[in-house]
Amino acid sequence: MSDTQVRWFALFVKPRHEKVVASALQARGVESFLPLYEARHRWANRNATVELPLFPGYLFSRFYPSDKSRVLSTPGLFDIVRFGKELAPVSDQEISALQRVAASGLATEPWPDLAIGEDVQMQGGPLVGLVGKLLEIKKSMRLVLSVDLLNRSILVEIERDWVRPLGRKSPLGQPCREPWPLEQIC
Repeated sequence: MSDTQVRWFALFVKPRHEKVVASALQARGVESFLPLYEARHRWANRNATVELPLFPGYLFSRFYPSDKSRVLSTPGLFDIVRFGKELAPVSDQEISALQRVAASGLATEPWPDLAIGEDVQMQGGPLVGLVGKLLEIKKSMRLVLSVDLLNRSILVEIERDWVRPLGRKSPLGQPCREPWPLEQIC
């Protein structure tokens, strides 16, 4: 990996310190991205909506690999996700997809594992062009976006007519033609 190229990396942080570490990195002039979602929590005396990390224990940061010692000295940060001794960059496309979801205002939530589903591409709405797995939960369509490096995923609620199957073949082996009704088996 080249030290001359700014890359996105996943940072492994102390539990419940994601926001503190993100702020500390920003204060050091290091770009960070912490995707959050809103959850309704109930305590003994009240209910509240709180913002929680979509990837608990992780956040993303963009820096030159040669700056890793400055990043690692951040309080609350355990390490940078690696393959052996090599830093493991996160693809720009995965970060871009997560940033688009965060900016879309759509309902999101962490998703622990990918269920068996169909690969789809978004054809409408604020996430046009993104590719993910399609699920249906409680009669509502959801798109699962994954960060392969972390083996984690998030779930975002979408409209049924925003998606089209990717690479679906007809029983005769021919690609399906538009339109792409989800109920139709080509």
